[in-house]
Amino acid sequence: MKRAISTGMMTLLAVFLTAFVVDCSGGEKGPTASAEKILPGNEIRLTHTVLMAGLQNPWDLAFTPDGAMLFTEKCRGLSVRLADGTVRRLFGTRGSAVVADDLFCQGQSGMCGVAVDPDFADNRFLYVYMASRLDKPSANRVVRLVIDEGYATVSDRRDIVTGISFKNSATLWGRAGAHSGGRLEFSPADGFLYITTGDNHEGPLPQDLSRLGGKVLRVDRHGQAASGNNTPFGGDRRIFTYGHRNVQGIAFRPVTGRPFACEHGPGHSDEVTPLTAGGNGGWDPQPASGVSCAGNYCGYTSNRPDGAPTAMTDLARFPDAMRPSWNNHGESAGMGDCVFLSGAHWQAWDGRLAVAFLRGSRIELLQLDPSGMTVAAGAVAGLPSQRMRSLVQGRDGALYVATDGGEVWRIAATSR
Repeated sequence: MKRAISTGMMTLLAVFLTAFVVDCSGGEKGPTASAEKILPGNEIRLTHTVLMAGLQNPWDLAFTPDGAMLFTEKCRGLSVRLADGTVRRLFGTRGSAVVADDLFCQGQSGMCGVAVDPDFADNRFLYVYMASRLDKPSANRVVRLVIDEGYATVSDRRDIVTGISFKNSATLWGRAGAHSGGRLEFSPADGFLYITTGDNHEGPLPQDLSRLGGKVLRVDRHGQAASGNNTPFGGDRRIFTYGHRNVQGIAFRPVTGRPFACEHGPGHSDEVTPLTAGGNGGWDPQPASGVSCAGNYCGYTSNRPDGAPTAMTDLARFPDAMRPSWNNHGESAGMGDCVFLSGAHWQAWDGRLAVAFLRGSRIELLQLDPSGMTVAAGAVAGLPSQRMRSLVQGRDGALYVATDGGEVWRIAATSR
């Protein structure tokens, strides 16, 4: 495991910032020549540092108030990097301070999201999202841990949310362990924990309010339903929004605190969606009457008699579904995590939503209007081409990126 192996100074440009109108039926109108524009001040000088390398499938990052960086590796578990560069394995497979015998790694699942409690200075609580064999059959769960003041070990494991849907068998549409979601984030506005889950390639799951897959959950630090979730009648009260495919990121807009979901699309339409309590994301890969799909999952084909691709946000079926703010020009580039950039040091990028892509190997910057709709978007040029799994703004204001290439980057804006 290496650290701080390279640093570069470059001018990165958010290129081809383009205004467009989202067509919520699943397509997109534009861009048009008259709408194309480069917004003033988009040229930002940045430093790019490879902070760590040689990691095994790093999945998520989180920072404690004193600057320690927690990170997960999908098939190893939870570790911490201290300010002096010391790395310690805390919780996971053999070699960790505490071994989690129930943890397993399969497909897209394993040790995924990590979050730090808002009252960490007082309670030392950490949270991880992991695949566990304690459920029968195996499922995902959220585990709360207490870390000691020396960052050497964890204790007092509490499994606060269990039975989160897991794909236990391979199908025509992919391997076991697919579409688990797995991001954890505390809202700075309401203090609750948001949990993203996936549809497991299971047609009825996203619209099934009795199960936790294909949802965004919102709970307190004990795993109990948050007040104000507005879950539709009869549903599991921990459900904040439903009708999702595979939410890979959730971010909270500065000032308003509104949550935005960043969701991995099928063969089309990655989406960013501002969330509303009790809202439906509009994803329903079940076949309509007279339509047949393998395993009753139409996520990669069509669930409609006319043969049109299954819409990520199906407003024909769900006219009150939450409208996406942005979609990926009718294709899927494997949308990953997202975070709002915040602070005057980001200059013209302050307040923009940074979105990571996996297959697309880029970071996209979205400029939003007051209602949350995207008015301009463009890719950050000059970064190495790697699948970008996690985006987090650190306590120092820099952007930290975990990549599927086993690296963690630090990207910082500098004065001109």
